[in-house]
Amino acid sequence: MIARVWRGATRAADAEAYAAYVAECLAGERALVLQRVDGDRAEIETIIFFDSLDVVRSFAGEDVARARFYPEDERYLVERDLTVTHYDVPVYAP
Repeated sequence: MIARVWRGATRAADAEAYAAYVAECLAGERALVLQRVDGDRAEIETIIFFDSLDVVRSFAGEDVARARFYPEDERYLVERDLTVTHYDVPVYAP
C-alpha cells in the first residue's frame, strides 16, 4: 500500500468548508484529511491510500510527485505544496 501525502493551508474561517469540499472530491477513496487551526490559518494535510504506485499513476498521472488540484482549490487555498510525498504503508489498521 502507498500513502500519498500533500500539505496546504486555508484561512481559518474557510477550514470547515474546505474540509467538506475535499471530502466530496475524495469520495470513494481511502483518505484522511488532517486539519490544524493556528491563528487565522488552517494547515491541511491529506493522506490518500492506494494499493500500488500504478494506481497512484492512474489517479495523478505519470509525474506522481506533482500535486493534483481540484477546481475549487483556488477559492480556498492560501498556500499549497506543488509536490506530494509517497510512503510505503507496512501497517494499515482501519
